[in-house]
Amino acid sequence: MKYGFVIPVYNHGAALEAVVKNLLEYQLPIIVVDDGNDEKNKAYINDIAQRYPLVTLVVRPKNGGKGAAMKDGVQKAYEMGLTHILQLDSDGQHDAARVAGFLEKSRQNPEAIICGYPEYDASAPKHRVNGRKIANAWIHFVTLSNDIVDAMIGFRVYPVLPYIKLTNSHAYLDARMGYDIDILVRLYWRNVPVISEPVKVFYPSDGISNFRNVRDNLRIAGTYARLCIGMLLRLPLLIARKRRHV
Repeated sequence: MKYGFVIPVYNHGAALEAVVKNLLEYQLPIIVVDDGNDEKNKAYINDIAQRYPLVTLVVRPKNGGKGAAMKDGVQKAYEMGLTHILQLDSDGQHDAARVAGFLEKSRQNPEAIICGYPEYDASAPKHRVNGRKIANAWIHFVTLSNDIVDAMIGFRVYPVLPYIKLTNSHAYLDARMGYDIDILVRLYWRNVPVISEPVKVFYPSDGISNFRNVRDNLRIAGTYARLCIGMLLRLPLLIARKRRHV
């Protein structure tokens, strides 16, 4: 098994170096995806790519969203011969101390996605925490299970091959804020196991968020609507799977 990291970057060029530094001890490839950043952020990203030999830079000419950036990053990982990648965000919100535990859990369960679920500190906005509870209730509905504790966090280990097979198929996948939900549920539907592990999430007061409440909540609602339709089409298979696990 060959592991690496994929970090999609949009508007977080200034925070990227701290994230990269936290990963250097593992001596694994770090794939950074510049998702159509402006010149200021590009300067940060290019400087990091030049100074850290473990970093491989993938540049998208236009911003396509987190899903598009991740697809390009995982495709690069596949071309590099990696079998598993750990996805993490570029804003430094995730507890880097959990990286080692996630990698070890993946080595013990190489066929599975090791998916984080958030442990919030006092800085977490209450509307985010409460909204997350509602969103994850829908995940339990469309999978008919509680196997996925949280589907929105961007800290998870993917086996590369099933990811590539799904994204290269004709299945529609949200390219933006619905991506983390969409890819996880669809891989679960394809019988890729999901193991949930806790990770601390921080919300610094001066942090930059790419989330836009109206636009992105509508996109996420659309993702759930498509997944509900997909769940109904797969209902007999999901029920049979649920019975096997009882």
